[in-house]
Amino acid sequence: MSGSTVYVIGTLDTKGKELHYAAGLVRGAGARVRLVDVSTTTHDGKADVPAAEVAAHHPAGAASVLGLTDRGAAVTAMAEALTRFMLTQKDVGAVLGLGGSGNTAIVTTAMRALPVGLPKVMVSTLASGNVAPFVGASDIMMMHAVADVAGLNSVTRMVVGNAAHAVAGMVLNDIPLSETARPSVGLTMFGVTTAAVTQIRTVLEKTHDCFVFHATGTGGQCFEKLIDSGLLTSAIDITTTEVADYLAGGVLPCTEDRFGAIIRRRIPYVGSIGACDMVNFGARDTVPAKYEGRNFYVHNPFVTLMRTTPEENAAIGTWIAERLNRMEGPVRFLLPLHGVSAIDAEGKPFHDPAADAALFAAIRRVFRPSANRKLIELDANINDPAFAAAAIAAFRDIQERQ
Repeated sequence: MSGSTVYVIGTLDTKGKELHYAAGLVRGAGARVRLVDVSTTTHDGKADVPAAEVAAHHPAGAASVLGLTDRGAAVTAMAEALTRFMLTQKDVGAVLGLGGSGNTAIVTTAMRALPVGLPKVMVSTLASGNVAPFVGASDIMMMHAVADVAGLNSVTRMVVGNAAHAVAGMVLNDIPLSETARPSVGLTMFGVTTAAVTQIRTVLEKTHDCFVFHATGTGGQCFEKLIDSGLLTSAIDITTTEVADYLAGGVLPCTEDRFGAIIRRRIPYVGSIGACDMVNFGARDTVPAKYEGRNFYVHNPFVTLMRTTPEENAAIGTWIAERLNRMEGPVRFLLPLHGVSAIDAEGKPFHDPAADAALFAAIRRVFRPSANRKLIELDANINDPAFAAAAIAAFRDIQERQ
């Protein structure tokens, strides 16, 4: 990182003094700096990268960003332009943004597209509230501005100064890699698939660096963000329950891009349909009225699970299989025919052979096997030792073929 550049980004039409102050402190600390303007109005401020240069990276050209009368449309367009601009720069060592709601939206959009591990600090007036929309699955550090970033005073000088020194320290100090670094593998887990993942992890952690992600929507996004960032080189995606929430309106959904990182990076992939028998809601009284009469399981006072129907499972299986077919890396996808969760086994509250059969049938119908892509059916519940053993064997098989 020591030879890289800190990109200080903001709207110079309203935050010029503050941005130049921050850039000067970073430069004074010994780091290289590029000051990037993302203003959407015309002004006389000077930047290393003027707004017109950033705006020109928008697919529709600079005219679709600058001079728009609709402030919201201009911010959205500049966010897209900045993201594309940042992805073309080869010397980005860190990013520092400062501003209010508009600049926070612009800069964090670009930050989220950058790899995990690259320092990202956003000084924002919105940082004391819900920052999930800005941070997403990334490692953005949100720093509360306390006073509005609207002039330099005794407070803003300290807050912005601390942020500038922090980002300079990050870019000037490399993180030493372990000399005993092992191959990395990401695993997805839910409470009802913990036994399966624990058995798999216990074996693989002898040879691999294992990263376990809770399949809570955000957890799956973090899992794929690390894959996109090159920090996970293989995946054992046992728990794909977020797809059920996405398609059936649960509170822990994935996004349309679920499995996208595996498709893009072509990494070795072992997957299954763990916890696809359920949709997640909050407390029992928060479940939408349209679902009354369904099979519910109160996991705890704050989590209510709803059993998926055959129709929902058919849609889930189709959605997953269509994305498996787009994976060009080695794929092994496992179907546990005796249940996809701890409460889907025989005698348990969500045991529903017809619903499971619809899920399996949809995957079989859509899945396109090849020399590199195989469907493996097992006479086991997902938490049985036989399933874990098969997942480990499949993982070792595709690792050896790399």
